[in-house]
Amino acid sequence: MSFVEGRGADGARTRVRVSPEATPAANPAFDVTPARLVTGLITERGIAPATPEGLAALFPERVAA
Repeated sequence: MSFVEGRGADGARTRVRVSPEATPAANPAFDVTPARLVTGLITERGIAPATPEGLAALFPERVAA
């Protein structure tokens, strides 16, 4: 990551460089943790086991009838 974007005090969109210009950077937009290593998922409703059933328990309104 070479830049951070946000809004300035005036509300205008602002882009700021956070690394020196010659710095190589990579910013993958995905998680590379192997699924077998994930045991829990942290959500706004709590921590669920990393299973469909675990998530369904926290989000019952999303379960198809």
